[in-house]
Amino acid sequence: IVIPQFTNASNDARNNSIASTLQTVRSQIELFKIQHADTAPAGLWSVMLAKSTTTETGPAAGAGTNFGPYLQQAPMNPANGNTAVGAAASTTVGWTYTVSGGAYTISAVDTTGSGLLTY
Repeated sequence: IVIPQFTNASNDARNNSIASTLQTVRSQIELFKIQHADTAPAGLWSVMLAKSTTTETGPAAGAGTNFGPYLQQAPMNPANGNTAVGAAASTTVGWTYTVSGGAYTISAVDTTGSGLLTY
């Protein structure tokens, strides 16, 4: 009886960590959008880890000095240990990120690499 309780506590802690990380990244993306004419970053870590001007929204961002960096380092996904970003879930990425106009979606990839944790 004790072992399942510890297992649930471990899973709950991991899920809470993922949810917290996603909340932090989403809030920084929203800050980026406010400072960049409601445009979501086109590349996630390449843009969010660099400084930018109001016109730098793609992976080449970093020449400017007005804003950012928005994150100190690429966060690791507690579920699978990856920091890489992809457009779809796989065993080689920790996060999925897609942009369509000013809207974006970011999710964590689960431990199997086949599903998404959205929180």
